[in-house]
Amino acid sequence: MPHKSYKSKSIEGKLRVYRYLTAYPHLKSYQPFTAKLDKNQLNHCLQKYGLVYVKPNKGSHGNGIFQVKKVEKRQFRLRSTKGRKKFKQMTSLYRYLKSQSETLLAIQQGIALEKVKGNPYDIRAMVQRKPGGPWRTTGIFTKVGSKNKIVTNYSQGGRIVRLEKVFTSLGLTSKERKQRYRKLKEVSLAVAHALSAKQPGMHEMGIDFAFDRRGKLWIIEVNSRHPQFHPLKELHPKMYQRMMNLAKSYGRTSAK
Repeated sequence: MPHKSYKSKSIEGKLRVYRYLTAYPHLKSYQPFTAKLDKNQLNHCLQKYGLVYVKPNKGSHGNGIFQVKKVEKRQFRLRSTKGRKKFKQMTSLYRYLKSQSETLLAIQQGIALEKVKGNPYDIRAMVQRKPGGPWRTTGIFTKVGSKNKIVTNYSQGGRIVRLEKVFTSLGLTSKERKQRYRKLKEVSLAVAHALSAKQPGMHEMGIDFAFDRRGKLWIIEVNSRHPQFHPLKELHPKMYQRMMNLAKSYGRTSAK
């Protein structure tokens, strides 16, 4: 990731972002449970949710992420960018996870993602503001992952797709599409206001959302460190230029 030299403060750490957002009742319901990884939390979350993700507390590009699923009473399946493993004991599973990272790990409730043509997808909402100006949702687009991937990140082989194309492929009605767009904009601005109240000087955030198979909206992650949007230059030039114009107001000159 390029060195961030422009003027936009960040909030680092998934656990900190989760703590800040769950303090707001109107945002708490959109948050999958997230906690510091330890053996008790791993056991508790797998028993309760059956599917969890273990991630570096501070990380990006989908690196170092593990998906863990309870497949039988005492058996667990782990998937990562390195491949798959099976564990018959919670202790050995926990030890393996801890051995894979020297940094603080977070465990997050797994979401049964809605899929488009069999592929998981999530949604990136970019929110920005000029110094002294109001927050604006400047673009919403989709990251569609491969069938054999546990993350949708562009750097991990995910495809950037226009959101309307995904909604059309899902067979959503015009009313359903409008409702989803409205909800995404509403919640993304609420997140921006909530986090910027905790950290003055923020001018941009890339908020990752997902709909589950029942159509419920979830906040998966918030990236305020250096959210990228360079693939939009070819895919959606108008959206790209809108984001770039706002970015220049606080000193950012590259979409990468």
